[in-house]
Amino acid sequence: MTDAVAGAIPRAARRRAPSHGTAGRLGLYAFLVVSALFFAIPLLIAFNTSLKPMDEIRQGSLFALPAAPTLEAWDKAWFSACTGLFCDGLHVGFWNSVKILVPSVILSILVSALNGYALAQWRFRGANLILTLLMLGAFIPYQVILYPLVKVFSTLSLYGTLPGIVLIHVIFGLPVLTLIFRNFYAGLPEELVKAARVDGAGFFRIFLQIMLPMSLNILMVALILQVTGIWNDYLLGLIFAGRENLPMTVQLNNIVNTTTGEVEYNVDMAATLLAAIPPLVVYFLSGRYFVRGIASGAVKG
Repeated sequence: MTDAVAGAIPRAARRRAPSHGTAGRLGLYAFLVVSALFFAIPLLIAFNTSLKPMDEIRQGSLFALPAAPTLEAWDKAWFSACTGLFCDGLHVGFWNSVKILVPSVILSILVSALNGYALAQWRFRGANLILTLLMLGAFIPYQVILYPLVKVFSTLSLYGTLPGIVLIHVIFGLPVLTLIFRNFYAGLPEELVKAARVDGAGFFRIFLQIMLPMSLNILMVALILQVTGIWNDYLLGLIFAGRENLPMTVQLNNIVNTTTGEVEYNVDMAATLLAAIPPLVVYFLSGRYFVRGIASGAVKG
């Protein structure tokens, strides 16, 4: 009898435990569903509106599905929407954004990785001062220094040029990315660097052949941060890119806020979604590496 009672107590406890876990799990799922709907509903409305002709939009049925879905608004947003004085659509701004994005991301990540490696693994005089200045730079609003930058870039004949806007994005990306790489490399065993030095490897050889191959996850973190930040940038592109290099976000603003005659909400929504697709694609393709990079120490310290 005693053995039966003793055996029954753990079984009863095991039967009761899942009830608490189930309730908490259901609450968590409900919170996640509500959070997802909070962000998904506006996106679905925008997509739904972009497929409607203007006759349906005038009826005011915001949540109704399009009776006659069409991609005319997407075609107009890409090829013929007016972005100011010219009506060439968003495809011009798309390629301008690509020309700005690719060199900016590559240069900012490589330079930041090199800086983070030097600050973490190579002890030299003034390293702490440089780290402090980088931390200050990471928290200073760039609006504060826009005017001095305009004057400096004008003096250097870089204002309103493609190299100028690329250099701007590299400069503003350095503080945060350097801190991220520095924290990551500081968590790696110092014995790796010491063993490489014993074998005769120098600064750049250790960085290129040992550190970079080990940095895939953290590189993906930096890639997503830079792609998202640079692609979605509006203010810096408007001020420093020049008329010939205006990015997609500036042209999107021109489409939405400057119009003559009827406001074409379907074209506005299609243009907005077109501008949002590239960073979403990058995230979905490399999102798992982003999570791994965060877990491996991307933002610790």
